[in-house]
Amino acid sequence: MAGNSLIAPAIMLALLLLISPEIYAGHDYRDALRKSILFFEGQRSGKLPPDQRLKWRRDSALRDGSSAGVDLTGGYYDAGDNVKFGFPMAFTTTMMSWSVIDFGKTMGPELENAVKAIKWGTDYLMKATQIPGVVFVQVGDAYSDHNCWERPEDMDTLRTVYKIDKDHPGSEVAGETAAALAAASIVFEKRDPIYSKMLLDRATRVFAFAQKYRGAYSDSLYQVVCPFYCDFNGYEDELLWGAAWLHKASKKRVYREFIVKNQVILRAGDTIHEFGWDNKHAGINVLISKMVLMGKADYFQSFKRNADEFICSLLPGISHPQVQYSQGGLLVKSGGSNMQHVTSLSFLLLTYSNYLSHANKVVPCGEFIASPTLLRQVAKRQVDYLLGDNPMKMSYMVGYGSRFPQMIHHRGSSVPSVVDHPGRIGCKDGSRYFLSNNPNPNLLIGAVVGGPNITDDFPDSRPYFQLTEPTTYINAPLLGLLGYFSAHS
Repeated sequence: MAGNSLIAPAIMLALLLLISPEIYAGHDYRDALRKSILFFEGQRSGKLPPDQRLKWRRDSALRDGSSAGVDLTGGYYDAGDNVKFGFPMAFTTTMMSWSVIDFGKTMGPELENAVKAIKWGTDYLMKATQIPGVVFVQVGDAYSDHNCWERPEDMDTLRTVYKIDKDHPGSEVAGETAAALAAASIVFEKRDPIYSKMLLDRATRVFAFAQKYRGAYSDSLYQVVCPFYCDFNGYEDELLWGAAWLHKASKKRVYREFIVKNQVILRAGDTIHEFGWDNKHAGINVLISKMVLMGKADYFQSFKRNADEFICSLLPGISHPQVQYSQGGLLVKSGGSNMQHVTSLSFLLLTYSNYLSHANKVVPCGEFIASPTLLRQVAKRQVDYLLGDNPMKMSYMVGYGSRFPQMIHHRGSSVPSVVDHPGRIGCKDGSRYFLSNNPNPNLLIGAVVGGPNITDDFPDSRPYFQLTEPTTYINAPLLGLLGYFSAHS
């Protein structure tokens, strides 16, 4: 058994080489980092600031919230449409913050831009939670929006405002919003202490609301949020996730006690192999395990065991049935937009490897022992695949490398910009640009598309939205990955 443990890392590295048979040139991770952050400027809603770098975008949705008597301008469009969905926007903000908290020191001059991207999200989330006992969770009617192909600057679709309250609960979106605000408060703790305290105070209030009035927004607002960002996994994980981030930000015992007391009833041990905008379980376990590895929280040992099991499930050769690797080496999970799984799960691999390194620990995976170095190698392989080390020899980040997607599923990118076409382009007038075989006229630099699946094939075509649409939550974890590898490649 001891012999197997000693040679296991070499065995696993050999497995990695089997799924990565070609030798590729190195990548400019710093350039990729810069572009991955720039993408968020292309997703901005509201009044754009003077230092806006993506110049083909202009102000949009300047009356958002007016129908409800509140200011809900700003924030991010989630993907290739013009709706502001609060659930994925909050998760995006949480992951950008986690990226900066753990890897900001390696981001160099891009750190300032990453912090700006976070603040664009938190400024909006503060507006969305301005009324006690209410969270505004969506702006825009998704069905009306998806019926049109128009740039956000021309938007004339319904900008209906949707909210949760005590009579229409939404613990998952409120819990994620609390997590985002708490995580961001750590980012701003030294940069802007007053703003940091505002974020933490609001996170505290929103979390109290989330747990007092428990229920799923997918029930309260089913006709609105489903099937777009329907919460299939339940709201329990977001309550634990929100408490974990509030504990990390505030150090208050009440949140530690909440986690310990509720870990069974809130199903902390369920679906531990998942992580994304809908399911936070793997992220909860990795985040909390840091305290265990530091020797400060033996009462959280169950989370460490869950984290170890999750990590083992991702390793090539001994992976979980729900995780596959393509012949080209891509981590693949069922469902659309596979790159969201690639970036979020790789982020957890890298994060956990750092926690293990600092504690001088490894992960036991049956007869194998997985070292921190191995976890980093698996994560790096995924990032390299995304950047071009794949059978298509294509970067899946727009603007990075010599070959990248040209016809992404994105309204603002595919319709001529206001700069080039000042006249209005209406709801159905944009359809010809959607159906065009020409490349998008506006480069959404840094956008990472949903990407290929188990076949490693990629049709560069707008109608294949699950493959060609970028999202904010694909890019958010990538900030941490690229920050780290830009300093350790």
